[in-house]
Amino acid sequence: MMNTFMKQAILEAEKGLRSGGIPIGSVLVRHGKIVGRGHNRRIQNDSAILHAEMDAIENSGRQTADFYSECEIYTTLSPCSMCSGAILLYGIKKVIIGENETFVGEEELLRSRGVDLVVLNNAQCKTMMAGFIKNHYDLWNEDIGEE
Repeated sequence: MMNTFMKQAILEAEKGLRSGGIPIGSVLVRHGKIVGRGHNRRIQNDSAILHAEMDAIENSGRQTADFYSECEIYTTLSPCSMCSGAILLYGIKKVIIGENETFVGEEELLRSRGVDLVVLNNAQCKTMMAGFIKNHYDLWNEDIGEE
């Protein structure tokens, strides 16, 4: 059975896809309650930085470092350098990743800094991203893409 919070992250990813964006979703959880949710809105908001994790953190409001240190973040795709930097900056101690086959972010960096990572290898997350990359490679490649 899929985790309730990952289901919510997937719903965010689907919301992003329906609104013309990249299907990556995230939720920030503190003490078993969602305190921030978001999806990649780079395309929709013409933004250079509005990735799903950044959106979820932003939507949690202005919080203290202590608040974030009690959070975990669920994301449908392995976090990139920017999102991993925010995770480290705010002291988020656990990241639950839907999939890391279509993109492996800064998992090694996060682990090296003591962040607990759980990769679910979720089929729905994989299918959603693979389909998007196949059908919209130009949009995928303008941001993270292949190096």
